[in-house]
Amino acid sequence: MAATVRGLAVEEIAEIVECLLLGAASAEQHAPLPADRRGALADALGDALDDLPARALR
Repeated sequence: MAATVRGLAVEEIAEIVECLLLGAASAEQHAPLPADRRGALADALGDALDDLPARALR
């Protein structure tokens, strides 16, 4: 899976990751498949943020 995110600051993308993780945790008992997908997407976005060069984080 791939996603292109444009026009957002790093802080905004980090907030999206946080929301996905919260959504995954809240859906885990009632909807495990969507919870797993949200968690995987959050992990992928978080990993991509970690791979950004330091100058992009300013």
